Amino acid sequence: MRTAYSVETVRAAERELMARLPEGALMQRAAAGLAAVCAGLLGRVYGARVVLLVGPGDNGGDALYAGARLARRGAGVTAVPVDPERVHEGGLRALLAAGGRLAGAVPGRADLVVDGLVGIGGRGGLRPAAAALVERIPAGAPVVAVDLPSGVDADTGEVAGAAVHADVTVTFGAYKPGLLIDPGASRTGALRLVDIGLSLPDPDAEALQHADVAELLPAPAAESDKYRRGVVGVLAGSAQYPGAAVLAVAGALRGGAGAVRYVGPAADAVLARYPETLIGRGRVQAWVVGPGLGEGRAAEVAEALADPVPVLVDADGLRGLDPQVLRARPAETLLTPHAGEAAALLGTSREAVEAARLSSVRTLAARYGATALLKGSTTLVAHPAGGPVRVNPTGTAWLATAGSGDVLSGLAGSLLASGLAAVDAASVAAYVHGLAGRRAAAGAPLHAQQIAQFLPEAWRDIREEARYGTGRGGHRA
Repeated sequence: MRTAYSVETVRAAERELMARLPEGALMQRAAAGLAAVCAGLLGRVYGARVVLLVGPGDNGGDALYAGARLARRGAGVTAVPVDPERVHEGGLRALLAAGGRLAGAVPGRADLVVDGLVGIGGRGGLRPAAAALVERIPAGAPVVAVDLPSGVDADTGEVAGAAVHADVTVTFGAYKPGLLIDPGASRTGALRLVDIGLSLPDPDAEALQHADVAELLPAPAAESDKYRRGVVGVLAGSAQYPGAAVLAVAGALRGGAGAVRYVGPAADAVLARYPETLIGRGRVQAWVVGPGLGEGRAAEVAEALADPVPVLVDADGLRGLDPQVLRARPAETLLTPHAGEAAALLGTSREAVEAARLSSVRTLAARYGATALLKGSTTLVAHPAGGPVRVNPTGTAWLATAGSGDVLSGLAGSLLASGLAAVDAASVAAYVHGLAGRRAAAGAPLHAQQIAQFLPEAWRDIREEARYGTGRGGHRA
């Protein structure tokens, strides 16, 4: 599992470690790791042109010490400070002693640019002087960010104004939430973690990987039958949106439960596509409520919420939800809104939710007393009692297509019916759904039925790669 920690937590761990180390040792560890990544990207270090964009703090010091290591290996290293009067003294001495140089402007050509402008304590986007340097990065030059891309909020991923777009981010000691959560995550490029020996408590965010998901995926035992494996009820679809019912059932059938029971007006469409579906009300172990319901179905939503089993609420089912009703339920509730639906539930704008996805999903879960899955470019899952927010690492932009969320709801509901806790059902569903989307798209447009069709392949990939630890399962998340 990939874990991420707040700035406050990382700073406390750094202080504790620095108290036990010689002065400057921690920065040297960071610089060594940074220089190694840069050398790997360059391939041939001797003669390479490296430009350091240097801020006044320790982030700039890391860049300067790493630059000194590259200069000693024959690279031509040029440091360009934001403020020539405020440069890390030790780092600058090391760079000049190694043959590097200081410049007042960004060179027109570079084989590598190192972003050491602002560290993890930065807030509010880049200041004008730093932004001006970023604008002058030579076209085509790969950019390596030191700890995180300058201008990205390390705790939230929020970006206020200008920010660096890195090709690689070398982060020290621990991942930070802003590296995993959009919009910041879209600016990090490939992530490289340098272990500097920090001792850390429980994380603020976490991202499952293949092995974690494989342990959570339900598997039938020898004595299992369809009822022991769980039955998921799907209340979805309408005369206007029958396809939503078909897609939600498709996701549910591939989600690990033993049977799917459909309730709604689209039974003919569902049976025509999936004749194994049970039709009509009956006992279920979980409900999926909302995809394609349309208006005027509040009584049906209320009836499902009154059933003392886990309930997933999506799409039209999210309208007019009463937090007190959800808090009083004896079983778990899982809400799966996109940003616009989350904005309506929180009484804010879609733009506000998109700009602050981490705080939005936490607030949503706490206010409604439900596990919240906030869909989007980075899908997040928050528990109502707090704890680490789950960040989904799989997916593709092609998943932004009609019906994709219906498949996800069915899949997550089936995992609920099979016995997973809501936070695990949501996290696993998002992971498998994202991986299936990658498989289905393969760099080209897809439609929602293809996502459902590729769910079994994604499921197998996860199990096989976790088992064999090789490339047999395809992508590593």
